[in-house]
Amino acid sequence: MRFQSLMSVGLVLLTSCAWFREVDQSRPVPPPGFIALFNGRDLDGWKGLVGDPISRKGMAQEELAPAQAQADAEAHGHWRVENGVLVSDGAGPHLCTAKDYGDFELRVDWMIEPGGDSGIYLRGTPQVQIWDTFSGDPATQVGSGGLYNNQQSPSAPLVAADRSPGEWNTFRIRMIGERVSVWLNDRLVVDDVVLENYWDRSQPIFRSGAIELQTHGSKTRFRNIFLREIDADED
Repeated sequence: MRFQSLMSVGLVLLTSCAWFREVDQSRPVPPPGFIALFNGRDLDGWKGLVGDPISRKGMAQEELAPAQAQADAEAHGHWRVENGVLVSDGAGPHLCTAKDYGDFELRVDWMIEPGGDSGIYLRGTPQVQIWDTFSGDPATQVGSGGLYNNQQSPSAPLVAADRSPGEWNTFRIRMIGERVSVWLNDRLVVDDVVLENYWDRSQPIFRSGAIELQTHGSKTRFRNIFLREIDADED
Protein backbone atom coordinates (compact mmCIF):
# COMPACT_ATOMS: atom_id res chain seq x y z
CA MET A 1 0.00 0.00 0.00
CA ARG A 2 2.82 2.33 0.94
CA PHE A 3 4.60 1.55 -2.35
CA GLN A 4 1.46 2.36 -4.29
CA SER A 5 1.14 5.69 -2.45
CA LEU A 6 4.73 6.58 -3.26
CA MET A 7 4.13 5.67 -6.90
CA SER A 8 1.05 7.91 -6.99
CA VAL A 9 3.01 10.84 -5.54
CA GLY A 10 5.77 10.26 -8.06
CA LEU A 11 3.31 10.29 -10.97
CA VAL A 12 1.78 13.55 -9.71
CA LEU A 13 5.22 15.17 -9.48
CA LEU A 14 6.18 14.00 -12.95
CA THR A 15 2.91 15.27 -14.38
CA SER A 16 3.39 18.62 -12.63
CA CYS A 17 6.94 18.96 -13.94
CA ALA A 18 5.77 18.17 -17.47
CA TRP A 19 3.02 20.78 -17.17
CA PHE A 20 5.47 23.44 -15.99
CA ARG A 21 7.84 22.62 -18.86
CA GLU A 22 4.96 23.01 -21.31
CA VAL A 23 3.94 26.36 -19.83
CA ASP A 24 7.54 27.61 -19.75
CA GLN A 25 8.06 26.64 -23.38
CA SER A 26 5.04 28.73 -24.41
CA ARG A 27 6.51 31.88 -22.88
CA PRO A 28 8.94 33.89 -25.01
CA VAL A 29 12.33 34.21 -23.32
CA PRO A 30 13.82 37.69 -23.88
CA PRO A 31 17.56 38.28 -24.26
CA PRO A 32 19.36 39.73 -21.22
CA GLY A 33 18.25 43.31 -20.56
CA PHE A 34 15.07 42.98 -22.64
CA ILE A 35 11.43 42.48 -21.67
CA ALA A 36 8.84 40.47 -23.60
CA LEU A 37 6.09 42.74 -24.95
CA PHE A 38 4.06 39.70 -26.05
CA ASN A 39 3.57 36.92 -23.53
CA GLY A 40 2.81 34.20 -26.09
CA ARG A 41 -0.65 33.53 -24.63
CA ASP A 42 -2.97 36.53 -25.02
CA LEU A 43 -3.16 40.26 -25.79
CA ASP A 44 -2.26 41.39 -22.29
CA GLY A 45 -0.22 44.62 -22.52
CA TRP A 46 -1.70 45.58 -25.91
CA LYS A 47 -4.62 47.73 -27.05
CA GLY A 48 -6.43 48.69 -30.23
CA LEU A 49 -5.43 51.83 -32.10
CA VAL A 50 -7.47 55.00 -31.61
CA GLY A 51 -6.76 57.77 -34.12
CA ASP A 52 -3.18 59.04 -34.25
CA PRO A 53 -0.90 60.71 -31.68
CA ILE A 54 -2.14 64.21 -32.49
CA SER A 55 -5.85 63.41 -32.64
CA ARG A 56 -5.68 61.38 -29.41
CA LYS A 57 -4.02 64.27 -27.60
CA GLY A 58 -6.98 66.46 -28.51
CA MET A 59 -9.58 64.02 -27.18
CA ALA A 60 -11.20 64.56 -23.80
CA GLN A 61 -11.16 61.57 -21.47
CA GLU A 62 -14.93 61.11 -21.77
CA GLU A 63 -14.42 60.80 -25.53
CA LEU A 64 -11.23 58.74 -25.47
CA ALA A 65 -12.39 56.06 -23.02
CA PRO A 66 -15.31 54.70 -25.09
CA ALA A 67 -13.27 55.01 -28.29
CA GLN A 68 -10.52 52.94 -26.67
CA ALA A 69 -12.99 50.33 -25.46
CA GLN A 70 -14.39 49.99 -28.97
CA ALA A 71 -10.91 49.76 -30.52
CA ASP A 72 -9.94 47.08 -28.00
CA ALA A 73 -13.04 45.03 -28.82
CA GLU A 74 -12.36 45.33 -32.55
CA ALA A 75 -8.71 44.38 -32.08
CA HIS A 76 -9.70 41.21 -30.25
CA GLY A 77 -11.85 40.32 -33.24
CA HIS A 78 -8.94 40.53 -35.68
CA TRP A 79 -5.86 39.61 -33.63
CA ARG A 80 -5.43 36.19 -32.04
CA VAL A 81 -2.76 33.97 -30.55
CA GLU A 82 -1.98 30.65 -32.23
CA ASN A 83 0.66 28.36 -30.72
CA GLY A 84 2.55 31.25 -29.17
CA VAL A 85 2.33 33.41 -32.32
CA LEU A 86 0.46 36.71 -32.61
CA VAL A 87 -1.65 36.63 -35.78
CA SER A 88 -3.45 39.47 -37.58
CA ASP A 89 -6.09 38.69 -40.20
CA GLY A 90 -5.18 41.96 -41.96
CA ALA A 91 -8.31 43.88 -40.89
CA GLY A 92 -9.36 45.91 -37.89
CA PRO A 93 -7.23 48.37 -35.93
CA HIS A 94 -3.50 48.25 -35.44
CA LEU A 95 -2.35 46.59 -32.24
CA CYS A 96 -0.47 49.00 -29.95
CA THR A 97 1.55 48.60 -26.79
CA ALA A 98 -0.36 49.82 -23.76
CA LYS A 99 2.80 51.64 -22.67
CA ASP A 100 4.63 54.43 -24.51
CA TYR A 101 8.38 54.24 -25.15
CA GLY A 102 11.08 56.81 -25.83
CA ASP A 103 14.51 55.48 -26.82
CA PHE A 104 14.63 51.72 -27.24
CA GLU A 105 15.90 48.67 -29.02
CA LEU A 106 13.19 46.39 -30.39
CA ARG A 107 13.57 42.83 -31.62
CA VAL A 108 10.71 41.08 -33.36
CA ASP A 109 10.16 38.12 -35.68
CA TRP A 110 7.57 38.49 -38.44
CA MET A 111 6.13 36.44 -41.27
CA ILE A 112 3.94 37.43 -44.21
CA GLU A 113 2.11 35.52 -46.91
CA PRO A 114 2.63 36.03 -50.65
CA GLY A 115 1.64 39.60 -51.54
CA GLY A 116 1.65 40.57 -47.86
CA ASP A 117 2.02 44.14 -46.63
CA SER A 118 2.46 45.35 -43.06
CA GLY A 119 4.75 47.48 -40.94
CA ILE A 120 5.84 48.55 -37.47
CA TYR A 121 5.09 52.06 -36.22
CA LEU A 122 7.65 53.64 -33.90
CA ARG A 123 6.28 56.01 -31.25
CA GLY A 124 2.98 55.78 -33.08
CA THR A 125 4.54 56.96 -36.35
CA PRO A 126 4.74 55.08 -39.67
CA GLN A 127 6.76 53.06 -40.31
CA VAL A 128 9.35 50.36 -40.68
CA GLN A 129 8.04 48.67 -43.82
CA ILE A 130 7.18 44.98 -44.22
CA TRP A 131 6.16 43.60 -47.61
CA ASP A 132 6.65 40.80 -50.11
CA THR A 133 9.97 41.51 -51.82
CA PHE A 134 9.39 38.53 -54.14
CA SER A 135 6.00 39.67 -55.47
CA GLY A 136 7.37 40.95 -58.79
CA ASP A 137 6.24 44.51 -57.99
CA PRO A 138 9.24 46.82 -58.59
CA ALA A 139 8.20 48.99 -55.62
CA THR A 140 8.68 46.11 -53.17
CA GLN A 141 11.93 44.75 -54.58
CA VAL A 142 13.96 47.26 -52.55
CA GLY A 143 13.23 45.06 -49.54
CA SER A 144 11.61 45.43 -46.13
CA GLY A 145 12.91 47.52 -43.25
CA GLY A 146 12.94 50.95 -44.88
CA LEU A 147 11.34 54.04 -43.31
CA TYR A 148 8.58 54.03 -45.88
CA ASN A 149 6.96 57.42 -45.19
CA ASN A 150 10.12 59.52 -45.15
CA GLN A 151 10.25 62.32 -47.73
CA GLN A 152 13.44 64.24 -46.91
CA SER A 153 15.50 61.49 -45.28
CA PRO A 154 16.13 58.13 -47.01
CA SER A 155 13.08 55.88 -47.14
CA ALA A 156 14.43 52.77 -48.90
CA PRO A 157 16.59 50.13 -47.20
CA LEU A 158 20.26 49.82 -48.07
CA VAL A 159 19.84 46.21 -49.21
CA ALA A 160 17.06 43.67 -49.63
CA ALA A 161 17.54 41.07 -46.89
CA ASP A 162 14.10 39.44 -46.78
CA ARG A 163 13.40 35.75 -46.63
CA SER A 164 10.58 34.40 -48.79
CA PRO A 165 6.94 34.74 -47.73
CA GLY A 166 6.03 31.93 -45.36
CA GLU A 167 9.45 32.12 -43.65
CA TRP A 168 10.30 33.96 -40.45
CA ASN A 169 12.26 37.22 -40.62
CA THR A 170 13.83 39.10 -37.73
CA PHE A 171 14.04 42.86 -37.18
CA ARG A 172 16.37 44.55 -34.78
CA ILE A 173 15.28 48.20 -34.53
CA ARG A 174 17.17 50.81 -32.55
CA MET A 175 15.64 54.28 -32.03
CA ILE A 176 17.56 57.06 -30.29
CA GLY A 177 15.98 60.51 -30.40
CA GLU A 178 14.71 60.94 -33.94
CA ARG A 179 17.20 58.52 -35.50
CA VAL A 180 16.52 54.90 -36.40
CA SER A 181 18.73 51.97 -37.37
CA VAL A 182 17.27 48.70 -38.60
CA TRP A 183 18.82 45.27 -39.08
CA LEU A 184 16.88 42.66 -41.04
CA ASN A 185 18.05 39.08 -40.62
CA ASP A 186 21.34 40.43 -39.19
CA ARG A 187 21.99 42.77 -42.13
CA LEU A 188 22.02 46.55 -41.65
CA VAL A 189 19.28 48.01 -43.85
CA VAL A 190 18.74 51.44 -42.24
CA ASP A 191 21.76 53.27 -40.83
CA ASP A 192 20.99 56.04 -38.31
CA VAL A 193 18.27 57.73 -40.39
CA VAL A 194 15.89 60.42 -39.13
CA LEU A 195 12.30 59.17 -38.86
CA GLU A 196 10.11 62.04 -40.02
CA ASN A 197 6.90 63.00 -38.28
CA TYR A 198 4.29 61.75 -40.73
CA TRP A 199 1.47 63.35 -38.74
CA ASP A 200 2.99 66.86 -38.79
CA ARG A 201 6.11 67.23 -40.91
CA SER A 202 6.77 70.67 -39.45
CA GLN A 203 7.60 69.01 -36.11
CA PRO A 204 10.26 66.48 -35.12
CA ILE A 205 9.20 62.97 -34.16
CA PHE A 206 7.37 62.60 -30.85
CA ARG A 207 9.62 62.00 -27.83
CA SER A 208 7.63 58.93 -26.83
CA GLY A 209 4.80 56.81 -28.13
CA ALA A 210 3.48 53.30 -28.63
CA ILE A 211 4.90 50.51 -30.73
CA GLU A 212 2.23 49.58 -33.28
CA LEU A 213 1.82 46.44 -35.37
CA GLN A 214 0.08 47.42 -38.58
CA THR A 215 -2.90 45.76 -40.22
CA HIS A 216 -2.86 46.33 -43.96
CA GLY A 217 -5.12 43.84 -45.69
CA SER A 218 -3.09 40.65 -45.37
CA LYS A 219 -2.42 38.06 -42.69
CA THR A 220 0.76 38.79 -40.73
CA ARG A 221 2.36 36.88 -37.88
CA PHE A 222 4.60 38.18 -35.09
CA ARG A 223 6.50 36.44 -32.32
CA ASN A 224 9.42 37.04 -29.92
CA ILE A 225 8.63 40.74 -29.47
CA PHE A 226 11.33 41.99 -27.11
CA LEU A 227 12.19 45.54 -26.07
CA ARG A 228 14.99 47.20 -24.14
CA GLU A 229 14.56 50.80 -23.02
CA ILE A 230 17.66 52.94 -23.52
CA ASP A 231 18.73 55.70 -21.14
CA ALA A 232 19.15 59.16 -22.63
CA ASP A 233 22.89 59.18 -21.90
CA GLU A 234 23.53 55.71 -23.36
CA ASP A 235 25.38 55.61 -26.67
